[in-house]
Amino acid sequence: MEATGRRGGPREERRVGNLTEHRTPTVDRHAEVAEIERMLVGPSLGDQTRLVTLTGVGGVGKTRVALTAAAALQPRFRDGAWLVELSPLRRQGALLAHVIAETLPLADQTTRPMIEVLAEYLAARELLLVLDTCEHLTEDCALVTEALLTAAPGLRVLATSRRVLNAHGEQVLRVEPLPVPETDDASPDTADAVVLLTQRAAEAVPGFTVTDADRAGLVRLCRRLDGLPLAIELAAARLGDLSVPELTARLGDRFAVLGDTDGIATDADPPWHRALRTAIGWSHQLCSPAERLLWARLSVFAGAFDVETVTRICADDHLPARQIPGVLETLTEKSILTWQPTGDSERYRMLDTIREYGAHWLRDLGEDDTLRRRHRDHYLALAREGDAAWIGPDQFAWYDRMTAEHDNLRAALEYSLTDSEGHSGLEMAAALWFFWYGCGLLKEGRYYLDRALAADTDPSPARVKALYVSGPVLVYLGDLEALEERAIECTALAAHFGDTERRYAAATELRVSVMRGDRGQVLARAQAQLDTDWRERPLTLIPLAALVFGSHTLVTEGRFEEAVAWLDELSAACDQNGEHSMRAWGDFVRSQAEMALGRFQEAHEHARAALRVKHRLSDGVGTGMALESLARAATAAGRCRDAAWLLGLAAQLWETLGRPQAGIPAVVAAHHVCERQTRQAVGEDAYRRYVEAGRTIDLNTGITAVLDPGDPDFPIVTP
Repeated sequence: MEATGRRGGPREERRVGNLTEHRTPTVDRHAEVAEIERMLVGPSLGDQTRLVTLTGVGGVGKTRVALTAAAALQPRFRDGAWLVELSPLRRQGALLAHVIAETLPLADQTTRPMIEVLAEYLAARELLLVLDTCEHLTEDCALVTEALLTAAPGLRVLATSRRVLNAHGEQVLRVEPLPVPETDDASPDTADAVVLLTQRAAEAVPGFTVTDADRAGLVRLCRRLDGLPLAIELAAARLGDLSVPELTARLGDRFAVLGDTDGIATDADPPWHRALRTAIGWSHQLCSPAERLLWARLSVFAGAFDVETVTRICADDHLPARQIPGVLETLTEKSILTWQPTGDSERYRMLDTIREYGAHWLRDLGEDDTLRRRHRDHYLALAREGDAAWIGPDQFAWYDRMTAEHDNLRAALEYSLTDSEGHSGLEMAAALWFFWYGCGLLKEGRYYLDRALAADTDPSPARVKALYVSGPVLVYLGDLEALEERAIECTALAAHFGDTERRYAAATELRVSVMRGDRGQVLARAQAQLDTDWRERPLTLIPLAALVFGSHTLVTEGRFEEAVAWLDELSAACDQNGEHSMRAWGDFVRSQAEMALGRFQEAHEHARAALRVKHRLSDGVGTGMALESLARAATAAGRCRDAAWLLGLAAQLWETLGRPQAGIPAVVAAHHVCERQTRQAVGEDAYRRYVEAGRTIDLNTGITAVLDPGDPDFPIVTP
């Protein structure tokens, strides 16, 4: 049966992946794309393989071929094609399953291993997974793909890697350099390498044209570069400064003096490898001293970076801060960096092959540890700044900033956890509490907190804070046993330190009471944390959480007016400080109280306010709770078709989180009541139809419709 909207029209199509508009290939790769298609979905089951790895030297175009093939294949997969970029992960193989889950997206919030969650999620899906840049994680990629392919018969994996994965059932397709004419007098117009060179030169050099006199030189230049796309693009960027003959001569000189220490991996065929080392080394040689130094220093970044951060980490007497913006611009013009506009700002990125070359030179300069420490110190300072500023008016900006810096935060954490001096690993993992708890990264937060606590066991205020920060993460994940263990240690350690540490311990004990369902203890501990002077101190998570837990307990006990009084205090404190996240939790609890008091319009408004904030911050549990409240409010107000659709939308979200209604007994019970009342009101067939419409629409599209209703044909909640 076709799912329908409010007036019976067909439901909106689901999103079918995360592939975005990538740079269009300027040369044909039809043969490779056709072969990938034949291997993955080709005409009979006996012809198909489920794991194809594209191999070849760095810079040969594996990623571009994979993306072209994935875009062509996407309509063949019911659940779409998904690109997982592994380059920023470096050697953090333990996070591979987490990164895949975040991409899908699958924000599981249970204690189960992520690989099990992924396998279960994919088991009934037909999906193409593109794992890009696997060479530094081949063993981990092999293990993960084997497990997922075993569990999910509808899954296909397309990987790119300089090295084969050696996974069971893997088929390897080698991506070759572009064809180049064998003789200078051959027509270059249809030679892919020459076509790429001329098109890239036209993009890089305004007014660039090819004359008859240039054609033979272009062919010789492409032959010198063995048709390697990255090498050709680096050369094209230089045609504004050098003529084609000059460029070819420079490359010839570079071949003559080339050594074996240019920092490029050596697992490719010798001709291609030599061409790549030559092109990158020659481009490096033609850079100014400032450009070469910044190139080397930029290699410490994982993923993208902005001008301000580069200036703070890379500038010194040898590379003054005032020069950084200009040097970044010239490195971009020379194709060393890629410029990425991001809304009202801009960021830069470096290809892995280019980064490896810079890292080699950074080691030769003796600056590797110095720059990695600067990188770590910057992101530790950023984490501390976010820790102090999160309970304030800039939460959305902090969410955007930290999400953009996710790859670099991981790299800084990894360095901190290997640094034996001080407590930087504990401090950074704990300072990022708002990132783990407030931005939907609970499993990764637990991963780093567990590692930091295991690596740094000395009694310290930093350890007390890390134990406390584990509290909200473990509550969301539903791990009472681990929370009780952390609370016992936190309380014992806090006794040796000051008031701040003792407040951390009391807050952790409160969370234990919440998870145990001990209402009396929750109210007593919450009240104790709201001492007479909490309003005079800078606002923190501790009193706000106490107000949320206390008010929710009062609602559960049927003491609705008392709960509203607590919630008024919570709203006033949050509004005074411009805080959104805990205010949204208060709106969720208030919607429950207003519903019980028969004020359905107010309940709807508060639930929608909670949804707006929690969805903006990628808080999956908060988003799910708000959707549950909206469904209950719709049922209570007699809008049962809307309620059924909302229950379906919520069910879709809970499926990605792993625990319906977060496993909270009161919310589970309320869900079942709403479900039963809605089914009775609209009838079984209609109920199933509207639930299915909500369950199968794209989640973001559905939530947007709830928050900004405007289409009369769309199932939305209206007062």
